[in-house]
Amino acid sequence: MSKRVFIFLLSLVAALTAWAGPYETYYRNLPFSLQEPALPAIPDLAVSLTDFGGVGDGVTDNTQAFEKAVSALEKQGGGHLVVPAGVWLTGPISFKSHMDLHLEKNALVLLHPDKAMHLKKGKVVPGISANKRTDISITGEGIIDGNGEWWRGVKRTKVSDTEWNAFRRMGGTVSAKGDLWYPFDLKAFDNIADTYEAQEKMRTHLIRFTDCERVLVQGVTLQNSPKFHLVPQRCREVTIDGVTVRCPWNAQNGDGIDLMQCKDVLVVNNTVDVGDDGICLKAGAGEAALKDGPCENILIVDNTVFHAHGGFVIGSEFSGGMFRIVVRNNTFSGTDTGLRFKSAPERGGKTENIWISDIYMSDIQGEAVVFETSYADRPVGRDHAVAAETRNFLPDFQDIHISRVVCRDARIGIRASGSLQTIHGITLEDCVFFYTEEASQVDDAGMLLLENVRFGTYR
Repeated sequence: MSKRVFIFLLSLVAALTAWAGPYETYYRNLPFSLQEPALPAIPDLAVSLTDFGGVGDGVTDNTQAFEKAVSALEKQGGGHLVVPAGVWLTGPISFKSHMDLHLEKNALVLLHPDKAMHLKKGKVVPGISANKRTDISITGEGIIDGNGEWWRGVKRTKVSDTEWNAFRRMGGTVSAKGDLWYPFDLKAFDNIADTYEAQEKMRTHLIRFTDCERVLVQGVTLQNSPKFHLVPQRCREVTIDGVTVRCPWNAQNGDGIDLMQCKDVLVVNNTVDVGDDGICLKAGAGEAALKDGPCENILIVDNTVFHAHGGFVIGSEFSGGMFRIVVRNNTFSGTDTGLRFKSAPERGGKTENIWISDIYMSDIQGEAVVFETSYADRPVGRDHAVAAETRNFLPDFQDIHISRVVCRDARIGIRASGSLQTIHGITLEDCVFFYTEEASQVDDAGMLLLENVRFGTYR
């Protein structure tokens, strides 16, 4: 074992000890018991990307170097793939079991802006992915950048003249109305679809782990994804700790952390500043979601969300259900909404045993707390929202308990839009909402039970 790798292993053990800390303390005094997720078991072996021909000069394509390193670790039963300081341009990275991707300080892994490199068998794959793997992690102090400006459509109304002109210099296509720019017919790279509408639908996630067990993402910065940044889907025993997620405020579909039908999850000490929902739970839409199950046994604690469409969000798809979720001691500063519950027919499901407490908010552009059961998606370039046409899979927001929320400067304190069939059994207790426009908008007083909830405004 080289001296450098030995030193890395010692520092990694120390870092994991410091980072992991006593996670059990977060599981004390909960309204019900939750299972703390087990951390992944990674062998002590460590290799450097440079051992496999990697060059961090920002020019060299390191796709094959990552593939060779991952293959070598797999043959030896797993281990740590260390990425040193540098700018590491690469295509997709696919994880194997018992593998840690460790980014040292000043390591910047940059997804290649050529979209064709992310095509496999005609489909676009995420920047980093794992499917049916066990014991996997991403750790360290480095950055993973999705190069999202080469993927995302841009609304003219959401950028300055300087930004708009910068996009135009890339080439691309402007809509007939002049209100949208698409990264289609770029000067530097070929298209991957026949039309800009089709290519827009092919945007990929930065990181997606599917059907995996014992997952850890810790310490790294995730930024500028083509679409969502971190997406564990149907995973079990997931820990997301001390991660920074960031992208431009106007990044279309730029969600931060999206948990999809996951079980036994801890989301702790993260900082999110993104273009769409901050920390979001989803559980699929319609009949197909039932077999994949709910989001269940989730603890979300000590996180900070700056810009986002919602600080903590359920929906819009949750037909599989949302059960046994605790959200506490989080700060939302500058989000569009604070606690956001959104869904619609064909997307809805049931919530059960959800406890939210000690939430601190400021400068909320819309509602501090909002329930919406006629949510409609509005993709970029679509003039009208896409709404469900049937009454199947109605939302059933119930058994949600919100307490000790303090909010300064929300336009509206509380809004609930729907019916008693879709919103009921919701309690708010010991909360303070300082609003700038209206205290509340509630379609039916029976939807919400308020106890010791105070509203205030400037006059």
